[in-house]
Amino acid sequence: MTPELQCRQDMSPASFGNTRLQLARQHRLHLFAAPAIVRTTRRGTPGRSRSRAPAMFKHLITVICLLVAQCAPGIASAAESDVPAGTRVLADIAYGPDPRQRFDVYIPPEARNAPVLFLVHGGGWRRGWKDHPGLIPNKADYWLPKGYILVSTGYRLIPDADPMAQARDIARALAVAQKEAPAWGGNPDRFVLMGHSAGAHLVALLSADPAVGQPFGVRRPLGAVLLDSGALDVVRIMRSPRHPRLFDEAFGEDPAFWRAASPQHRLTPAALPMLAVCSTRRPDDPCKQARAMANEAARLRTRMEVLPAALSHMAVNRDLGLPGAYTRQVDAFMESLLH
Repeated sequence: MTPELQCRQDMSPASFGNTRLQLARQHRLHLFAAPAIVRTTRRGTPGRSRSRAPAMFKHLITVICLLVAQCAPGIASAAESDVPAGTRVLADIAYGPDPRQRFDVYIPPEARNAPVLFLVHGGGWRRGWKDHPGLIPNKADYWLPKGYILVSTGYRLIPDADPMAQARDIARALAVAQKEAPAWGGNPDRFVLMGHSAGAHLVALLSADPAVGQPFGVRRPLGAVLLDSGALDVVRIMRSPRHPRLFDEAFGEDPAFWRAASPQHRLTPAALPMLAVCSTRRPDDPCKQARAMANEAARLRTRMEVLPAALSHMAVNRDLGLPGAYTRQVDAFMESLLH
């Protein structure tokens, strides 16, 4: 039996429907229960139903082919087109039973004893994926030619997993990636963590208190880059009468959980070296949180640097890897960890 047929046979109706919906969203299609009804949209806005059969069937064929490719093990994703020529892509490596517990690996040619940049996407703890917009292309263009292997991981989202469960997902993924790294030409003791937004919060949890990853067999990474986290002091945020609703959805009403999920409050003398990049264009001033945590790190005699950037929240992630001072400063921090 072919892998494609086996995959289709093993799929439950729920998982098949979820996969179809995911693919539909990726390709800006709305697939309803009746397969002959397709509604196309432009730039994510609602569109009117159309009766152009050839276009309709072309879209259906595209989605079916992508569904088969997604099921087949070892098939690389469309992210391959966003990386330098010669890059080997290993897609959808499982680190747990949930469909979101998967990561992709980007391997430069002739990798040997390579450092590994381990990426964690953002999305407010409730959305996003390992090929999140802006996460891979510029970083791959810059760090793959420098000999880095890139790993980009997914994780479960709220309401299925709260931020602490998400941090444990990241720890599981990290442990599996470290175990598999020698087979890719990577060094399991030369991992650098990097996360954006909510992903930066999760990376900060693992970095501030490495004990979070110990039950999963995580080997100590060299350090971490936090790209514009606005949740380094969760306790202070939740006590503020004015904070975004997404924080209530993520952190709930229990002050004990706020403290457990707050990187600044989990900071220990064993913390990893960290670089906190913060946008100076955000009204909530994430640099203030980053400096407060860096001051606490200094009191504990651990290394934490703050890099203010005159970039938007999304550009802090998207523009990293483009030529310029910003990329050079982040790269200098990473190089300091390797040497």
